[in-house]
Amino acid sequence: MADVHSRGRFGRFQREVLSVIDLLLVNALFGILCWWHPDLLDNYARTKWLCVSLAYVPVVMLFEHARLQRTIHLDRVLVESLRAVGVHALVFVTLLEFLRVDDFPTPYFCQYYAMMLVALPLTWGITRLIIKIYRRHGGNYRRVAIVGTNVTARRLADSLRKNDGYGYRIMGFFDNAPAPGFAGIYCGTLDDLEPFIRKENIDEVYYVLSGENEEDLLRCIRMTDDAMVEFRFVPKLSPYVGRRFEMASVEGLPVLTPLANPLNQPYNRFLKRSLDILFSTVALICSPILFIPIAIAVKLSSPGPVFFKQKRTGYKGREFYCLKFRTMRVNDQADSTQATSNDPRKTKVGDFLRRTSLDELPQFINVWRGDMSIVGPRPHMLAHTEQYKALIDRYMIRHMVKPGITGWAQVCGYRGNTDELIKMEKRVRADVWYIEHWSLMLDVKIFIKTIVNGFRGEENAY
Repeated sequence: MADVHSRGRFGRFQREVLSVIDLLLVNALFGILCWWHPDLLDNYARTKWLCVSLAYVPVVMLFEHARLQRTIHLDRVLVESLRAVGVHALVFVTLLEFLRVDDFPTPYFCQYYAMMLVALPLTWGITRLIIKIYRRHGGNYRRVAIVGTNVTARRLADSLRKNDGYGYRIMGFFDNAPAPGFAGIYCGTLDDLEPFIRKENIDEVYYVLSGENEEDLLRCIRMTDDAMVEFRFVPKLSPYVGRRFEMASVEGLPVLTPLANPLNQPYNRFLKRSLDILFSTVALICSPILFIPIAIAVKLSSPGPVFFKQKRTGYKGREFYCLKFRTMRVNDQADSTQATSNDPRKTKVGDFLRRTSLDELPQFINVWRGDMSIVGPRPHMLAHTEQYKALIDRYMIRHMVKPGITGWAQVCGYRGNTDELIKMEKRVRADVWYIEHWSLMLDVKIFIKTIVNGFRGEENAY
């Protein structure tokens, strides 16, 4: 629904209006820079102003950034702001060089684009908020008719009504006969649809009946074509299917892929890996502050090595050695038996390290080596992978991304001993949700919650 949540009644003008607002913004920022540095207003002042405006044209053409007014992902806004600023800077510098305007000092460039990096996302956020408020008060909406009264139709209606800021008004439902349990606004059969479209000035028609009924489907398409309104086909899916889907096409045949993994995109993988390298490098440089006293405490607590190495299942099922500070006395069940709340194998130092998650710190080495990520599904022992793969549906999906030091399941409370199958099912469900909804800001949120939970202590951390 992300692309559809856009328009409102005058949505076809929205992108143009927002682009004009942004064009005025970049000129206003240049005006502020000129007021700040009066020496910019020389004989080339008009040429510079013209270049500022022209440099913004490819930004609009390449990124169609007006769509960002409708996004709810802060990380996407920030990334697109960086891209917009980068393209503007490249074109602006090229134009100045081409026109032989060489009196624009580098510090002025830095000040101008620093202002733009702050002003663009702020303006996008404010304009999006204004549009949503305007829609909530009855303006800029689109009239919708839904063909179908089945469960899918009701789920669609709930989604469109979910937020008044989307700008939709459901005017009525049409079906040859209302489905059992239907309680919406039934406006008649398909024979009544075309006059209703014209009378109520419908903007969009959503068809949610079975696609196998070609006669009704083609008839609705013909009606919407004649009335010049938008037609949208919604595939009928089981209400128990809660996964996100990606739409693809094979020789014109639509194909739904039931796993929208944002980390399949090279740019997202590059971004996540870059942050992993950055944070793990900083953590390892600062590691002696904590590593040395913890290592001494572990060594004094019981005989054995400081680090505990265990083979675990990683990205796409590959095995790797996961590092931890040793929290137990050396024993033969380490690779087969999970720790329990009052496990006699744990040392007092180990118990403290587990409750504060400090035992996981050596995994920054795994992150730096590329075996793990800072945020992702927790890696499991090889024996558990084989065991739960046969018992839990979609268990192996959690290995479609690199395992993490911390993850969505952990900050949601699904950590610790999984002595009951339902506990592991909840953990897997949270891991799959994370994979399908990954964003940079979600990683930041998980990382911050992990630090907070470490200071507070966690009930299931043992």
